[in-house]
Amino acid sequence: MRVPKTLPIVVLAVLALVGLATPASAAVGKYVALGDSYSSGLGAGSYGSSGSCKRSANAYPQLWANSHAPSAFTFAACSGAVTQDVLNGQVGSVTSDTALVTISIGGNDAGFANVMTECNLSSDSACVSRNQTAQNFARTTLPGRLDSVYRAIRDRAPSARVVVLGYPRIYKTSGSCVVGLSETKRAAINQSADVLATVTSGRAAAFGFTFVDTRTTFTNHEICASGTRWLNSVTWPVEESYHPNTTGQNSGYYAALRAVTG
Repeated sequence: MRVPKTLPIVVLAVLALVGLATPASAAVGKYVALGDSYSSGLGAGSYGSSGSCKRSANAYPQLWANSHAPSAFTFAACSGAVTQDVLNGQVGSVTSDTALVTISIGGNDAGFANVMTECNLSSDSACVSRNQTAQNFARTTLPGRLDSVYRAIRDRAPSARVVVLGYPRIYKTSGSCVVGLSETKRAAINQSADVLATVTSGRAAAFGFTFVDTRTTFTNHEICASGTRWLNSVTWPVEESYHPNTTGQNSGYYAALRAVTG
């Protein structure tokens, strides 16, 4: 049977109407990545020329930019950042045409780097006490600091999608580690992660932002988990300790971000 020359055109038109034809790639607007070491990718290597900010080519913001090709991408996250650093040196990258902002912040304000140092060098009771101090700060002082950051983002980009990514629990309690920190210390550190998640998710919700709870994402991939570990334990350089490794950034943070942005 002879096929009319117009038939392929008609078929393509019908397929397009029902959504089966191959669509053109949707345009992705400007993307700005803010935050601390968990967003800059400390622990995942390949820092290029980013200096002390330790912006990794394996960090979730760079992976998202690579796969989505936004119209513009600013990777402003910096290792060691606190909320004031975001306000002073990062949020200026957010402009009215920004379509997506991602951020992890607050852990350094609450002193969790000092928590890890204290727990590695001191007794169980000292570790628990230091965690309680950090938790109290997170509950009482951190909310106002987060509000200042979130308000600045919203004021600068009223229409942007803002995704706040939390911090995972560091340890799998009753896990497979036979050396290292005690179970008491591991439980106290995880409790601090829980408090920080509760506070951060609450403030993010107050501004209508999307909160990504990476405690769920990293479940069974913490230090002492029997599966593939997505977090560095004590390592060298020591600053990379207790941060996501390459797999943690990819299978943990990047996958979690993809789950809410597509």
